[in-house]
Amino acid sequence: MPHEALPSSLLIDGQKPAGVALRHVWNECVGAGRANEALRSDWQAHFREAVDVLGARYVRFHGLFHDDMFVYRTENGGGFGPAEPLPEPVYTFSYVDKVFDAILDAGARPFVELGFMPRQLATQTETLFWWKAHCSPPKDMGLWVELVTTTVQHWIDRYGIDEVRRWPFEVWNEPNLVPNFWTGTRTQYFELYEATAKAIKAIDPQLKVGGPSTSVFVPDARYAGERHDPSLEVETAVAADPDDLDWQPVWIHEFIEYCAQRGLPVDFLSTHLYPTDYAADSLGKVSAITRQRDATYLDLQSMRKVIENSPYPDAELHITEWSTSPSSRDAIHDTLFPASYIVRAFIKGSPLAESISYWTFTDVFEEGGAGIGPFHGGFGFVNEQGLHKPAFHAMAMLNRLGDRLLVELEHGAITSSSATGDLSAIFYNYPSEMGKTGLASQRTYADTRALAEMGPARRVQHTIEGLTPGAEFGVEILDWNHGNVAEAWYQMGSPLNLSREQTAELRDVADRLHRAVLTVSDDGVLDIDLDLPAWAVASVAPKPTY
Repeated sequence: MPHEALPSSLLIDGQKPAGVALRHVWNECVGAGRANEALRSDWQAHFREAVDVLGARYVRFHGLFHDDMFVYRTENGGGFGPAEPLPEPVYTFSYVDKVFDAILDAGARPFVELGFMPRQLATQTETLFWWKAHCSPPKDMGLWVELVTTTVQHWIDRYGIDEVRRWPFEVWNEPNLVPNFWTGTRTQYFELYEATAKAIKAIDPQLKVGGPSTSVFVPDARYAGERHDPSLEVETAVAADPDDLDWQPVWIHEFIEYCAQRGLPVDFLSTHLYPTDYAADSLGKVSAITRQRDATYLDLQSMRKVIENSPYPDAELHITEWSTSPSSRDAIHDTLFPASYIVRAFIKGSPLAESISYWTFTDVFEEGGAGIGPFHGGFGFVNEQGLHKPAFHAMAMLNRLGDRLLVELEHGAITSSSATGDLSAIFYNYPSEMGKTGLASQRTYADTRALAEMGPARRVQHTIEGLTPGAEFGVEILDWNHGNVAEAWYQMGSPLNLSREQTAELRDVADRLHRAVLTVSDDGVLDIDLDLPAWAVASVAPKPTY
């Protein structure tokens, strides 16, 4: 796109902005549960909205090779009797094609997670989830390689090599979480990566492959060996101040060393950065550590240093899962409170990664089965009915930002578009009473409401000079009284099953943000003067967004 120069007279708070690139890491990729869920019409509708409104460009999910996608076939029929064995494996892609067609037709692309193991290739079966994923090493590495090769070649035949070269291929998901996401050893995962990466590059050297897709940073040696050793975990009681602990990535150094010694390709490093030491739904099961509000930023800095000092200094960094917690039953996800946390983390982290994939864009998500009730703590930007949670609006506000960062503020950012020159801004109030504390998981919505007492409010005042007289900017503010759909549901009495009328009422509440219009004065000055209650997020964009 042509670069639209900023007006030479432009001043922000009396200073001439320099401007640096602003990478939209927040919508480069979004997460979803499993491939089969993407066959549902509501999933596809939610995804199209994520693309159109939130700017999502890639989507990543589990279960590409799971039984319910019917890719790897060794038998036929069997619904009312024994299945007929096939003389050799058959590969069928009708379900996968429907999913990938829908993603591409929506205007996005797949971030391909290669996994999990088909039942017929698995050494152990039904290792986790309601849908009984098989997360084990293969019985025969050659058959796994044939599965990967046949699948990738099918995509090239269907979509063309130029398209498929734009898809990242990630080998597996969280293999350090034994025995759930992986039943083998660390070395067995590295061997799987080696075989898979070689197979992909043999098809086309320009295809991009990476890993190890490991889980959260930890402050101890629990993952230092070939398998997870729970006896080495730091006790929560000892971790009174998580900042005092030495947080380190999992398997990243070992993965790089293994690949470098064997000359293996690593086009990108991937890992997950939930701000806790447990990368699983831990509510009521373990005492997870809640890390400080800037844990994601600190972990990104650490990862960037690892890459820069590695044999793969040009490797991209993709955070393929991130959220305020790794629990799909964390009531915080439904509330207002994560909105300012999310904005803060994404703005601070934008220079440090190629993508930070929010997990997930929708509550159509069945790792533990369908959620109980319309607001059950699901990860999504939208709930199962498609109602917009506050996080949805925060992401929409981020999407309105330009690709040039003019000023990074303590509580926001002012940006411009290199294509149009349009200015836009985002401001947030992560309450100062929270200090450095992050957001702890909560079991019920009622448990979260004490955070509403945090404060104080914050006044946002900025003057931008050198704009076109009469130009209008739309203002949107998300706060406790505007767009707080889960609170409205709570005030309804928290109905478990919504009527059609209740759904319509909540849909209206969910999108009823505070809205106003600011007009540039006759002398080209835009005065921004906003009162942001605690937890609020505000957007200022070139025209009204409603």
